[in-house]
Amino acid sequence: MTVMIEVEGLGKSFTLHTQGGVRIPVFADLSLRVQSGECVCLHGPSGAGKSTLLRSLCANYKPDAGRILVRHAGEMIDLVTAEPWRVVEMRRHTIGYVSQFLRVIPRVPTLDIVADPAKVLGRTAEAAEARGRDLLIRLNIPERLWRLAPATFSGGEQQRVNIARSFAVDYPILLLDEPTASLDAANRQVVIALIREAKARGAAIVGIFHDAEVREAVADRLFEVAQFQKAAA
Repeated sequence: MTVMIEVEGLGKSFTLHTQGGVRIPVFADLSLRVQSGECVCLHGPSGAGKSTLLRSLCANYKPDAGRILVRHAGEMIDLVTAEPWRVVEMRRHTIGYVSQFLRVIPRVPTLDIVADPAKVLGRTAEAAEARGRDLLIRLNIPERLWRLAPATFSGGEQQRVNIARSFAVDYPILLLDEPTASLDAANRQVVIALIREAKARGAAIVGIFHDAEVREAVADRLFEVAQFQKAAA
């Protein structure tokens, strides 16, 4: 297997400027390695820093210290020091991210939202939309909704659109932030199948799975985050 993510000595804290500059430590001296075809579950109590770590791996948060090396186009690139244009490129080609919330442009149809990542990478509209339709069918989004914007969908429907969009491209790295939190049992099984398929093709996956059934079905190992919160305090 190939190392896809190498985290070394990572530290992160937040400064509350509206509260007199109070500093809230999250974690310190954190190290993590994730290989291709492996799913690592971030584990620990609420507030331990799991979501902060996941967002750091996508360069949504900038750490205070350490390195986040990500394999992109055959080389390891440090997200912490990478130029903004390179980070955008890595998000388009290498790093797929499923957040807990769907952020959409008003009036853009659901099928277009799902197919867009593949179109950005140069796939034909026909191929991108075919992949999008397949995922929407698997995730039980009724065809009558495909041409509607998902802003008025239920929370579970929006989450399934979010998942379909992130799996529309075979990203080498997938970051999953509670992808099944709003889903019923049947759709949780669909997401489990999608994650297993991604692992089988060699994707490196880091996720937060509060649902024990999902965690046991997809995770190869747990990575405890709580200990680093204590180390930083």
